[in-house]
Amino acid sequence: MNKTKAKKHSEIYDVIVVGGGAAGMGIAITLGHAGIDNFTVLERDKVGASFAAWPAETRFITPSFPSNSIGMLDLNAIAIGVSPAYSLEVEHPTGEEYASHLRAVAKHFKIPVKQQSDVRLVSKVGDEFHIQLERQMLRAKHVVWAAGEFQYPRLNGFLGSEHCRHTATVPSYEDISGDNFIIIGGYESGVDAAYHLAYQDKKVRLFDSGCPWTDESSDPSIALSTYSQERMREDWFKEHVELFPESPVASVSVVDGGYEVVTTGGNTFHTPCQPLLAGGFEGSQKTVAHLFEKRDDGFLLLSEQDESTIVSGIYLCGPAVRHDNQVFCFIYKYRQRFAVVAKSIATSLGLAAEDLEQYRQWGMYLDDLSCCGEECATC
Repeated sequence: MNKTKAKKHSEIYDVIVVGGGAAGMGIAITLGHAGIDNFTVLERDKVGASFAAWPAETRFITPSFPSNSIGMLDLNAIAIGVSPAYSLEVEHPTGEEYASHLRAVAKHFKIPVKQQSDVRLVSKVGDEFHIQLERQMLRAKHVVWAAGEFQYPRLNGFLGSEHCRHTATVPSYEDISGDNFIIIGGYESGVDAAYHLAYQDKKVRLFDSGCPWTDESSDPSIALSTYSQERMREDWFKEHVELFPESPVASVSVVDGGYEVVTTGGNTFHTPCQPLLAGGFEGSQKTVAHLFEKRDDGFLLLSEQDESTIVSGIYLCGPAVRHDNQVFCFIYKYRQRFAVVAKSIATSLGLAAEDLEQYRQWGMYLDDLSCCGEECATC
């Protein structure tokens, strides 16, 4: 596989990948394995930028272990033969550490990346796609949207949410001033924020509309990860964090220089510190939503090949991929779809994609979704 042959001066690319994170780098490597070399990756900042923007203390909740002889990939690996555990020598990498891993992987595989390329619009014109950047327009036969979620935090959901600070905008929990915090959202990001603030002996009240810390589901996309549950058992967490399950927030307002938080049950709480919102992410897919049908839950409707059902040639990769009730929000889940997409594109280009057979041997399935169902013991 020769990645140096990307036809930079070609009038039209076979594939343009949008996004230089885990999904974008992973699918780019897989396209190369499928025999496709006339492609490029567009990244609006630099490779791994979303991971580098994580709060300094935040780490992967999925543990990394080096790939091994029986064919099990590192949970956080994006390609066969690479492992962040091996390269970083860390079990739970920080965002910045993982970003450095992605940059090293991109360099190793000679992925053709155009950094500082902010995609403004994607449209289908005849049999090709037009990808509009700030100062130029690129053309492609196929587009893979892999732009991720972290840079698109969800900022609405209740009255006065604009008074809160989303956890995605926090550079470091160590640098936040104040001693009495309210966190809205009790899933992974909320528990992570509470953990780091409690470690500094700060008082934290953690609100959630449900009770994810006691959910009995075996699916880590629904219940809290083991890593988070373990941290919640630390003495300082139990001492400094008060949990408020089944307490959806109705409003946040500024009162007498502080903040008033009211739940839908009518209970009122006050804090002198700006409330932290851990309400998840809207995702980047809204930029290309006009090229897809939508599911009832608002996610993009995909074919069995993760392609749009109404505009042929555009695919979705990454944590926003959904099939029925299957959620692909972890790297080890959505990477299983890379070969599916690459095979579909290669087939449309008349390529045999013989090298993709190795993905089947390594447990990255080409033809079905059974490996990601709720009953799957490995997921």
